[in-house]
Amino acid sequence: MHQRLIIIFLLFLSFNLSAQITGTVTDTENKKLPYVNIYSEDGRFGTTTNENGIYELKIEQPGEYNLIFQFLGYKTQMKTIEVENFPFNLDVQLKAESTNLEAVNITAGENPANAIIRKAIEFRKENAAKLEAYTADYYSRGLWRIQNAPEKILGQEIGDLGGGLDSTRSGIVYLSETISEISYKRPDDFKEKIIASKVSGDDNGFSLNSAQESYFSFYENTIAINSEMVSPIAEYAFNYYNYELEGTFYDENGNLINKIEVSPKRPQDRVFSGYIYIVEELWQIFGVELQTTGQAIQVPPIETLDFKQNYRYSEENGFYIQLSQTVDFKFAMFGISGDGRFTAVYSNYDFNPDFTKNSFGREIMSFAEAANKKDSTYWEQLRPVPLTDEEINDYVKKDSIQEIRNSKPYKDSVDAVRNKFNLTAPIFGYSWRNSHKDRYFNISSPLMGTHFNTVQGWNTSTTISYRQNDAEDENSGKFWRLYSSLNYGFSDDRFRAIAGFQKQFNNSNRPVLSIKGGIEAAQINDRTPISERLNDITTIFFERNYLKLYERKFAEISYQQELLNGLYFFGDFSYEDRNALLNTTDQVIIDNENVEYTSNNPLQPENFGSVPFSEHDIFKLKLNTRIRFGQKYMSYPSGKFNINNEKYPTLYLGYEKGFGSSITDYNYDQFKASVTQNLKLGNKGEFGYNLMGGTFLNAENMAFVDYRHFIGNQTRVNNGFSNLSRFNLLPYYSLSTNKTYAEAHAEHDFKGWVLGKIPFLNKLNYNLVVGAHALYTQDDKPYSEYSVGIDNLGFGKYRLLRLDYVVSNMDGQREGAFIFGLKFLGVLD
Repeated sequence: MHQRLIIIFLLFLSFNLSAQITGTVTDTENKKLPYVNIYSEDGRFGTTTNENGIYELKIEQPGEYNLIFQFLGYKTQMKTIEVENFPFNLDVQLKAESTNLEAVNITAGENPANAIIRKAIEFRKENAAKLEAYTADYYSRGLWRIQNAPEKILGQEIGDLGGGLDSTRSGIVYLSETISEISYKRPDDFKEKIIASKVSGDDNGFSLNSAQESYFSFYENTIAINSEMVSPIAEYAFNYYNYELEGTFYDENGNLINKIEVSPKRPQDRVFSGYIYIVEELWQIFGVELQTTGQAIQVPPIETLDFKQNYRYSEENGFYIQLSQTVDFKFAMFGISGDGRFTAVYSNYDFNPDFTKNSFGREIMSFAEAANKKDSTYWEQLRPVPLTDEEINDYVKKDSIQEIRNSKPYKDSVDAVRNKFNLTAPIFGYSWRNSHKDRYFNISSPLMGTHFNTVQGWNTSTTISYRQNDAEDENSGKFWRLYSSLNYGFSDDRFRAIAGFQKQFNNSNRPVLSIKGGIEAAQINDRTPISERLNDITTIFFERNYLKLYERKFAEISYQQELLNGLYFFGDFSYEDRNALLNTTDQVIIDNENVEYTSNNPLQPENFGSVPFSEHDIFKLKLNTRIRFGQKYMSYPSGKFNINNEKYPTLYLGYEKGFGSSITDYNYDQFKASVTQNLKLGNKGEFGYNLMGGTFLNAENMAFVDYRHFIGNQTRVNNGFSNLSRFNLLPYYSLSTNKTYAEAHAEHDFKGWVLGKIPFLNKLNYNLVVGAHALYTQDDKPYSEYSVGIDNLGFGKYRLLRLDYVVSNMDGQREGAFIFGLKFLGVLD
């Protein structure tokens, strides 16, 4: 305890000694003001106050300085000081801004706020274009607090989350900082180099904060926050907002500032509420104080999101530039609640950077060497926003226990408790770990792995795995893994097992080698259109056995790697000995007199003794590439993280060859390709498409198991696949082909653009979704589907449902049905 007090004392001491100009900013009632902007008149130095109203300005040379204190809602003050010695203390009191309407020319019958907003919209693009290029220093801080954290989730203890939780299961669970150098050039060239990164309680950690992801420009029509949120000065903003001029005031440059209250016409739209400050005649943004909700962005756990941005006038380019931004948030769900804040400070702008053609590339973020090894002295000298007492205590507490928690005795003691076998293991499985050596052993639950199908009857599976990560360098991404999956079918009295080895060599271009082999009962359609759990339900309750299986004995080796940025390679070579299987049970729980089981042969569903192919063995080679055009990436010390560029589609090319078969006719070649893209269309939602096609050569009499099978659906339940790859009403094997084929999928999610305008419905926060799907195969008539659906169904924070009405056309026969979807259905396996 005494040691901790000494550390806190020394930290406070270094805080005072390293600070240059310090002080506290309050209002006239001595209330401390958080996140006040303080900067020198020439713009060379800048900072903001912390949550406690304390600031420190890093000025090293004595002299005379004009310091400006700016805070939305308060009169801007300029203080002229003569600094001879450091540290220099300067406390400031700000007076509340008194707005008035005397300077406003009001035309009879016209809302003055509307006239101002129209001007801001008219000059929106012109003003945004004034920032042609710049470099700047960037500082960010992220903080998450949590309250009422449970001790266990799904039977697994979650601990104290790195020492962040106190006895009430509350506290800071994430605190991090970054110092970066950023560069920008219109229209979309951006680069960030993180000079320093700090994560509380993790000396080897790297902050998740980044300048590009935390940048929100209200000059754009929409701001991407999960949904596309409409800016108060978007070109179509009058369709979404009402405006009221609360008053005007003058800033330190003598420019008239209009304070305009923004209120949504329909609160459930993708909108904000609050205030936007517009500069008269320049029609630029002076500041924003805007709030939105989790309901608006369609992230149910979020309660509120509050944005505050402050700007200052730059004489150099005649533009108000952003100084700082804070984003406050609150969240609550399942009895857990909390809040947090992300703070960003911009300083040292250079609007005439010496960029060359090599200044920008696909890499948009990187880390300087040893960025996470900066000591406390470094941070005290460069951190523009002082830490609060709470944040200081969090750093001290977690740093003091970090060494202990990273020690072998402590990790062993924690593992000893965690590794105990308990009564929940048969339900959730069993896990063992050696944290010191970064080793993991897992046995999945046989109970959760129990299924039913008409080939095996009741069957159970479990997977046993062992994984070894690189214990010497946790950021390398290296690991190897051994695993085995065991399966026993009670009806066919058959034990099957596969075993495999997997190794990843790094986390940059992610080369992965996999070797596996064994015996398994696999779906005839290797795209697995129906999950085992869903088939359990349809089979034993409704007597509809959609799952069709065959047995393969195989040995397989595969390799994948990103060869170049955006170019990914997948290769697979295998030997397979394949047998058709027959039904072995007709057991049902609910006997439906109007429905009977079908055979395990999709080609002859009524012939229970038939098989879809003859027993054979074959060699298979698969070569596939994925090309993401325009892909950008962030380089972390722990690896390369790719960012898809929605301006360009993603292209997939593939070749598959079956050769050396014991039945010569089963040899074949297949060429295939697909192109897919998702487009964000601002306030009009999102549109996605996926076009696929291929052809077979030398495949006239190939085995049915190697046909091109499509992702159909006969369950009336969303099968968990992407809406851009599946059909809703297509029978699973009805159009499988060994000839030329093409399929097209398209879907538009209006994200409230349609339903948000309809009275009553706009209160429900539903999304209208329309889709179309088409399939062409050489010997069949084209198949098509059209759908209209409602997404984001549910109540309150629980929005997990989707309902579509689909009309299909197959061989001239039209069919309509409702398709019910659960957003978490993909985890049912």
